[in-house]
Amino acid sequence: MIFQSVKMAWHAVVSNKFRTFLTMLGIIIGVVALIVLVSIANGATTSVTDTISSMGSDYIMVTISDDKEKPLRWDDLNDFLESDEVEAVAPVSMSSVTAKTSYTDGTMSIIGTSGGYADIMDLELSTGRFIKNVDMENSSYVVILTADTATELLGRTDVVGESVKLDGMSFLVVGVLEEEEDSLTSSSFSSSDEDSTTVSLQGYIPYSTMTRISDSVLDVTQFYASATSEDSLDYAEEELTEMLLERFNEDEDAFSISDTATVMEAMSSVTSTLSLMIGGIAAISLLVGGIGIMNIMLVSVTERTKEIGIRKAIGAGRWTIMLQFLIEALIVSLMGCGIGILLSWVSLKVAGMFITSMSFSMSKDVAVISVVFSGIIGIVFGIYPANKAARKKPIDALHYGG
Repeated sequence: MIFQSVKMAWHAVVSNKFRTFLTMLGIIIGVVALIVLVSIANGATTSVTDTISSMGSDYIMVTISDDKEKPLRWDDLNDFLESDEVEAVAPVSMSSVTAKTSYTDGTMSIIGTSGGYADIMDLELSTGRFIKNVDMENSSYVVILTADTATELLGRTDVVGESVKLDGMSFLVVGVLEEEEDSLTSSSFSSSDEDSTTVSLQGYIPYSTMTRISDSVLDVTQFYASATSEDSLDYAEEELTEMLLERFNEDEDAFSISDTATVMEAMSSVTSTLSLMIGGIAAISLLVGGIGIMNIMLVSVTERTKEIGIRKAIGAGRWTIMLQFLIEALIVSLMGCGIGILLSWVSLKVAGMFITSMSFSMSKDVAVISVVFSGIIGIVFGIYPANKAARKKPIDALHYGG
């Protein structure tokens, strides 16, 4: 009986292909919206969390908003090394300058810091060295470039010993970072050369030198610290908090302190909520598609009233009639879901070709949820038309003149 009902339902679906396609369109759009939007949200989440993870998870970020007339200088940071749980500290300040060489010029982001920054952020050098204590003490005009920056400004990466002008001041290149190095602290700046590829230009200079060349940088308002291990991160944060409270008159609002693990947890929470919200909005499209299915099934029931009457007259029961129309609604819904999944896969592949900064992949869980949800919608929105068809009396159906 079920096989016969499926066969008749399939015949009814394919007998009016264009109307069936229009009915499926709501489901197709809903499935594509659900899968693509959730996949993009997941891709963005993965991209951010991977970048944070690549930077390590055993360092602490401190931002000072009110120094209580006790400004923190870069050499004062050594006091924090007295803690057994703190391994390294480094001041951080950022600015943008015009970098110029005989090869090209462009706007570059510079980070003023100290030698401890390389250890805290796990920076690796391909050639040369990082900032030394003597550079800090002498406010040396030295710079460490990222590999992309060296290639953009000087045409190659083996540029140790070359000079770069930053805002008209000559800086000696003493080191170049590994090519894969990418820091969240960097900002996207592009070269002014119209024929060149857009890259992020970034360099590191001694913090003491930054205070000389920038009018807005003097006191330390932000610094990073690393713990001796990931297990001691919380203890290091507690000790830093105590030392900062002692310095700033027990005022908790004078500074903020956080670690990358906290940032990742907050980011994960935000992106999970965002994915649920996006998924909920996309699911509304599926509900609209379900309404379309119910509407067309009601039309189909009206059009096939005499057919229903004939089937009932030759012995078809109420359950048989109801099952046929339910299966018909389910077929339309699941076919729309299948086409939607295929279009979602194609859309994500195309998006991945144009957006290389994130990876897009179709989640199997979301695809399964789409199938289940589409099936439920097909059944729920098919029950009323199916029940309406099954309740028709044979004599009334046979005499229907519509």
